[in-house]
Amino acid sequence: MADKRDYYEVLGVAKGASEAELKKAYRSLAKKYHPDMNPGDKEAEKHFKEVNEAYDVLSDPEKRQKYDQFGHAAFDPESGGFGGGFGGFGGGFDFGDIFSSFFGGGASSSTRRRGPMRGSDVLTRVTVDFEQAVFGCKKDISFDHVEACPDCHGSGGTGVENCAVCRGTGQVTVQQNSPLGIFQTSRPCANCQGKGKIVKNPCGNCRGKGYVKVSKKLSVTIPSGIDNDQRIALRGEGNAGRDGGSPGDLIIEVRVRPHAIFERDGTDIYCEVPITFAQATLGAEIEIPTLEGREKYTVGEGTQTGTTFTLRGKGVPNINRPSSRGNLYLTVNVEVPRNLNSKQKELLRTFAAECGEGSTERTGKFFKKKK
Repeated sequence: MADKRDYYEVLGVAKGASEAELKKAYRSLAKKYHPDMNPGDKEAEKHFKEVNEAYDVLSDPEKRQKYDQFGHAAFDPESGGFGGGFGGFGGGFDFGDIFSSFFGGGASSSTRRRGPMRGSDVLTRVTVDFEQAVFGCKKDISFDHVEACPDCHGSGGTGVENCAVCRGTGQVTVQQNSPLGIFQTSRPCANCQGKGKIVKNPCGNCRGKGYVKVSKKLSVTIPSGIDNDQRIALRGEGNAGRDGGSPGDLIIEVRVRPHAIFERDGTDIYCEVPITFAQATLGAEIEIPTLEGREKYTVGEGTQTGTTFTLRGKGVPNINRPSSRGNLYLTVNVEVPRNLNSKQKELLRTFAAECGEGSTERTGKFFKKKK
């Protein structure tokens, strides 16, 4: 990991940079090193990948926290990977919490009930490129969840019998004296942890719990048109249920990398296109970026800077109706020429004189309007 540059250094931001500062730096560098802007340039391609990797980590609060604490070792399997990968609920998720909710461990009597219980959901995250979110893609993900132990099939072992203390109810009644009389309350049985059953010969694989933590890999379809922070639910891929209850769901939160050129708002996308003074004045056929690649577009004579053109149906597909797409809005920026030579300056002066730009007539009209 010694040859890797610091992610903050890669993006050129301070360690305490805000989300907006990270995004601004990423967009600037991604545009600078984008393969479309540097065809065939291997060095630019290398920098582009480095910038993407840095932004992937620093734009994710949990990954950023791990990186700030452990550096690159946080995501290096050979270093033990202090939370490397992003399965389950990330670094802060404790499967002991699941076991305790299944088998006692402090849950109150008001939350504990007998009979089938649905398993809890599992959250994981996946990061996709802008184009992958627009057109959809397949992504391989890894996550951890709880399954019934394959050795004992969820029984916890052999010799299962009713608890002698609660007589299989999972609850015990406690009497309390008070100035108003004797009150009776129920609470989970401490002997069987509220399960109502005792395992005489606990399973060696799950240690009598009946459930084990398992790492799983899946290939997931990311639908076209999905937006940043939207979620996908895979039914039944969460944690196993209890006492015959159905399993929970796997919830996949999708993070979309910002694009170097396009800004997205719903199904519409926006882009700024530079044109020359001559193109704006005389009109011209220019090359514009679209989600499908570069296309030709004709701007008319006298096009002003800030003019916006609409290309209908060139935006992002609607996630619920993929055949329906938003629009692409192109805003023109007229670039003022710099570093003109003497001949060019003279021609421009002649042009200005022909247009009457040397007189005060135009500025006089401007101030009259202001009055």
